Amino acid sequence: MIETQVQWLTDAEQAAWRAYLRGSRSLEVALGDDLEDVGFSLAEYELLSMLSEAPGQSMRMSALADLIVQSRSRVTHTAARLERRGLVERTTCESDGRGVLLVLTDEGRSAVSRAAQVHVESVRRHLVSQLTPQQFEALGEAMQAIRDGLRD
Repeated sequence: MIETQVQWLTDAEQAAWRAYLRGSRSLEVALGDDLEDVGFSLAEYELLSMLSEAPGQSMRMSALADLIVQSRSRVTHTAARLERRGLVERTTCESDGRGVLLVLTDEGRSAVSRAAQVHVESVRRHLVSQLTPQQFEALGEAMQAIRDGLRD
């Protein structure tokens, strides 16, 4: 067995890592709490908002799962909850007959429009207003670099 040396985090790296973990989790909780006031979880809102921006307000469920970085089974469960509430419909993909499209209903459009106002205000209050414009831009660049690195 070949042993490798672990490059432990420095004190500064450890502090930054823990600040990221706690900050990102706290932010998700705050955003989720605000959306719960209008009847949505953060995962439900993200799914609906991505559908609302998609051409024809519909997407293949597999593509939606990739876009919102959730497992296909989680997207299926979330879609089922939203479908029971009349906010989305599942249909067969006409192009190949195998895929499943998730389509935003008129009721879903209205609901996501109302929730968007709450969500945007929440993002501004809990994230944007906590940072300088330069910090916010740097945060976006850093998170894009991480996402790009994880795709490879």
